[in-house]
Amino acid sequence: MRIKKVRGHRRRWKKIDNWIEYNKNLNLDVLKRYEREYAKVYIQPWCNLSLRKSVIAPPKGKTKMKILQGLLDIFNSWKDQLKQLDEEYYLKIWLYERDISKSQVVCAIGSNISYYEELFYQPNKEKVFHSKNYGNLYDELDKLQWTNAWEEDHYDEQFIDEPENYVSRKAYEEEKLWFEKLLKKPHRLSYLDYSRDRKIEQYSFKKGEIWIGEE
Repeated sequence: MRIKKVRGHRRRWKKIDNWIEYNKNLNLDVLKRYEREYAKVYIQPWCNLSLRKSVIAPPKGKTKMKILQGLLDIFNSWKDQLKQLDEEYYLKIWLYERDISKSQVVCAIGSNISYYEELFYQPNKEKVFHSKNYGNLYDELDKLQWTNAWEEDHYDEQFIDEPENYVSRKAYEEEKLWFEKLLKKPHRLSYLDYSRDRKIEQYSFKKGEIWIGEE
C-alpha cells in the first residue's frame, strides 16, 4: 500500500480552525433524540475515502497538534453544555495513537452509555499514557484520565459467504484462501449472540492503540 503525502498544511490549519469552531456547539436536541453525538475529524484529505491502492499519511507536527488541541477544546466546550442536562452522560475523547485523524469526541446519554463503555477491548495489563509525547499540550492532557484500548479489525465465522453468492468460483476461492491465511495471524477470539440459542465466533486483529480520555 502506497503512502500518499499531504502538502499545503497551512491551508489545512484554517480548515482545522473552522472544524473546531463548528463542533464546539453541542446540539442538545440531536443528543436527546438519538442519545449520542460525536465530533469526528472531518478535514480533507483525511476524511476522504481511498479509492486507490494508497493511503493518506497521518497528520504530523503542527497539524497533528492543532487537531489534538481541537479535540480538547471541543471536549471542554461539550462538558460545560452537558451540565444543562442534569443527568448522567458519557463524554470521552477517543485518541487514535496510530493516526490522530481517526480520533473523535464522543458523547452519549441513556441506553447508549453502556454501549460505548463496552465498545472497545481494554486489556487487563495497565499501560501508562505518556502525555509528554504530545508537546506543550501535556498539561491539558494530564487533566484527563486515560485508559488504554485496542484499535481492531473484526471478522466473524460467517465472513465467507456461500460460493454461489460470489461473481465467480475463482473469487470465492481467493477470498476463502485469504481468510484462512488471516486466521493464522495472532488475534483475539470472542463470541457474538447470533440468535437466542446460538453464538458465533468473532476474530479481532489488533491494528493499534486507542487512548480513551475522560475527567
